[in-house]
Amino acid sequence: MSVGLLGLLDDVTALAKVAAASIDDVAGQAAKAGLKAAGAVIDDAAVTPNYVTGFAADRELPIVARIAAGSVRNKLLILLPAALALSFFAPWIITPVLALGGLYLCFEGAEKLYEAVFPHAAHAIERAGETPAEAADPATLEAERIAGAIQTDFILSAEIMTIALAALPQLGFVEQAAALALVGLGITLLVYGAVALIVKADDFGLLLARSARTGLGRATGRAILIAMPWVMQALSVIGTAAMIWVGGGIVLHGLASFGLAAPEAWIEHLAHATELTLPALGGLGPELVTIVGDGIFGLAVGLVLIPVIGRLVLPAIRRIRKRFART
Repeated sequence: MSVGLLGLLDDVTALAKVAAASIDDVAGQAAKAGLKAAGAVIDDAAVTPNYVTGFAADRELPIVARIAAGSVRNKLLILLPAALALSFFAPWIITPVLALGGLYLCFEGAEKLYEAVFPHAAHAIERAGETPAEAADPATLEAERIAGAIQTDFILSAEIMTIALAALPQLGFVEQAAALALVGLGITLLVYGAVALIVKADDFGLLLARSARTGLGRATGRAILIAMPWVMQALSVIGTAAMIWVGGGIVLHGLASFGLAAPEAWIEHLAHATELTLPALGGLGPELVTIVGDGIFGLAVGLVLIPVIGRLVLPAIRRIRKRFART
C-alpha cells in the first residue's frame, strides 16, 4: 500500500515537473514573441493617450480602462481564435498576412515622418473614415472616441498577434494558445498601464507643484510638468522609428520567403562585413547595421506606399463606404 502511494507521488511529482517546464517554456516563448512586436506595441502606447485629450481629468482613467477592455476583447475573443485557426488550417497564409502587416507598419511610420517634415503636404492625404466635426454631447463624444480607439487598437493588435504567432516555434495547439493569450494579456497590461501613468502624470506633477510640503517635492512636480511634453514627443519618435524598423524587417523576411532574398541577403552581407571590419564592436556592430538596413528599407517602402494608399486605396474605401451608406 505504501509502495503504491509512493509510486503515485513520484508520478505526480514527475507530471508537476513536466507541467512546470511547459509553463516556463510557454512563458519564455510568449516573452520572446512579445518582444518581436515591439514596434506595434510602442506605437500603441504612443497613440492611445491622444484619445483622452480634451476630457475632464476624472474621465481619463475610465476612458483608458474601457479602451483596455476593448483591447482584451480584440485580442482574446477575436484575434486569438483567428490566429489559431490560421495556424491550424492555413499556416501558409501567415507569412503573407505578416507581410501585409509589415507594409502597414512601414506606411504608418513613413506617413508620420512625412507629416512631421511636410505638414502642409500631408494634409492633402486624408485618412479614410475621418469625421469633419466632433459631437457636441460629451457622452456621445466619449463613446465615439473610445470606439475609434478600439478600432485603431484592433489593427495594431492584429499585427501584434500575427507577429507573435510567427515568432513562436512549432508548439502544440494548447501551448500555442496559452503563449498567444499571455502575449495578448501581457502587452495589454503593459501598454494601458503605461498609458494610465502617462495621462495622469501631469495631474500628479501639478499636485506636487502646488501641494508638496518641501521645496524638493514642489520642484519635482514642476520638473514633471516640464518633462511630460518631451516624454510624449520622445515616445512618438521612438514609436515611429520602431514601426519603420520592425515593418522593414518583416517585409524583407516576407520577400525572402517568396523567393526575393536579395535585399535581405545584402543587408546580412553588410552586417557580416561590419563584424569582420570592426571586431571590437562584437555582435553590436552587425546588429546596428541590420537595424539601420531594415529601417532604411522600411522607410523607402513606406514612402512609396503613401501616394499609392492616399490616391488609390483611401478613395476606393470612401466610395465603398458611400455605397453601403446608401443601401
